Amino acid sequence: MNRRHFLNTSGLALLAGSSVFAAASAQASDYPKRAIRLMVGFPPGGSTDGPVRVLAANAATILGQPIVVENRVGAGGVMPAYGLQSAPADGYTLGIIALGVFRLPFRTEIKWSPIDDIDYVVGLTGYSFGIVVPTDSPIKTWEDYVAYAKAHPGELTYASPGPVTTNHLTMEQISRAAGIELNHVPYKGSGESMLAVLSGQVQSAAETSAWAPHVESGKLRLIVVWGDKRMSRFPDVPTLKEKGIDLVQTSPWGIGVRAGTDPAIIGKLHDAFRQAMQMPNFAEALAVYDMEPMYMDPEQYTRFARETMAREKNILEALGLNTR
Repeated sequence: MNRRHFLNTSGLALLAGSSVFAAASAQASDYPKRAIRLMVGFPPGGSTDGPVRVLAANAATILGQPIVVENRVGAGGVMPAYGLQSAPADGYTLGIIALGVFRLPFRTEIKWSPIDDIDYVVGLTGYSFGIVVPTDSPIKTWEDYVAYAKAHPGELTYASPGPVTTNHLTMEQISRAAGIELNHVPYKGSGESMLAVLSGQVQSAAETSAWAPHVESGKLRLIVVWGDKRMSRFPDVPTLKEKGIDLVQTSPWGIGVRAGTDPAIIGKLHDAFRQAMQMPNFAEALAVYDMEPMYMDPEQYTRFARETMAREKNILEALGLNTR
């Protein structure tokens, strides 16, 4: 290659590169020009879908374009992450990223990475978890629960919304910390697990705050919660940490896009959803499910994703549930 040809070729390459950059910048400057799709991995009307719809409406007002919420249910809430892999990296397809996404590579064969193939936009919130028993159960306290389990190894049943969910894995960690053996009975979601404990099919349930109305009505008793502090609605119920188990579980979640999305577009989305989170109606929507805002910016959320994926791998290996 002679010097003139090299210079001409290099100039074309630089021109092409600058054209791509200019196109990306132009795309970001007039973004969004049309409706945005936001995928949610849980059914309509639940503790994820409800607040998301309020937040989407708020952000749509800020961005000046509709945000259409699409429920893609199944596989413990991870379907939006799958959906992002076939979506263009243009900021018009968003997904709610459930905690279960970070254990996927260790449980099943996937051809993408939660770290390399998703860009993290904003962390939103997490859930309130706890263990409930029927009100007429002889188990009145967490101490009773542990004592019963020790007296009846492997017999005390608890419902969860499915195998290898956050509920299930956290209960396995709790069992090890407390030195007890429990009998896990998985169901196909919170609705089924609540029905199971209410009807006496199981002796307890490890669930999100789907139990709250049943506790308030006197049908169920909440014996321990998994947050960093007691719940304002149930201030008399202790945390795991208060009971000597150094574990906090809130299963944080937020919004992601396909990796490779223009950082300027991610910035616009972050700013809009951050502002949407600060509107009073979002806090009110979270409060219905005893949830609180848990904001993370893109850098914080990306760091959280990396740390969580490493932690999930260690938990699965310790429990003998790492199948990859």
